[in-house]
This record gives sequence, structure tokens and C-alpha cells, in this order.
Amino acid sequence: MAELKNCLLPDDLRYHVEFNVWARDNGDGTYDLGMTDIAQTMAGAVIHCRPKKAGKAVKAGKSVATVESGKWVGPVKTPFAGMIVARNDAAETEPAILNKSPYREGWIVRIEPADGAAAYEGLLAVDEAAAAFSEYMTKNELGECIHCEGFDG
Repeated sequence: MAELKNCLLPDDLRYHVEFNVWARDNGDGTYDLGMTDIAQTMAGAVIHCRPKKAGKAVKAGKSVATVESGKWVGPVKTPFAGMIVARNDAAETEPAILNKSPYREGWIVRIEPADGAAAYEGLLAVDEAAAAFSEYMTKNELGECIHCEGFDG
């Protein structure tokens, strides 16, 4: 696991720095998508998350969920086009899960990319992502990640 200014980036994920999201290969042609530790820190305490419903087609760069915190309301964007095949209802009923467990329980949607595995391979592996996130954090003058009580990555 890479750590950057107290921000965690698990080795088994791929990242899209501009959208501040991660993707996990489920091994069946689908990929879970969620907010990075950096994104959850920037947002602050998440009070609302509304993932799109299963069966919804999405285009690359478009929203798969709307997230609201005390500081921010905005979209969670997908780095690839595809079909949402599942949504994490727990992210809607217990939005703080995005702060407590952004990489495990806090996944937001499961997507089957239109381009298959090529879409996932186009994302950054952890080493490249750590370097890119370092630049991103410097450019945006971001400090260290802050983890809430009970944080388990």
C-alpha cells in the first residue's frame, strides 16, 4: 500500500487522478468504483450519497453518483463508459461509510465497461498514481488526509 501525506492508496486498485476515483477488478468483467482516500478527505464528513441505479448506461466522465458533505456537493465520475450492474445501497443508507471505509465497504457502483478490461488497464497503477496524486495535492495545496474514528481504509 502506498501512503502519501497520510493518504492511503491500496496496491490492488487502479486510479483516475483527475476524477479522484479508484476501480477494483472483480475478475468477472465488472469493476467496483469508489472515491479515493484523498477525495473523502477533501469532501469532509459525507452526509448523502445517491448512486445511480443498476441497468443505467454511463459515458466516460459522467456521474455515477452524487455525493454531499458539509463542504461539497458534486458528482462521482466514471473513468470509463459502460453499464452499472450494481450499486452499493449501504453508501446511500450509511453515507459515512465513504469516510470510514473508502476502499472496502465504501464502493459506490459496480460497472461493466463497454471496452472490457482495456478500460481498466487505462487507469494508473499505484506507483504511477502516487506520483500523479502527489502533483495533484501540491497543485491544489492539499494537506494530509484525515481519517475519521473507525477508519479501516
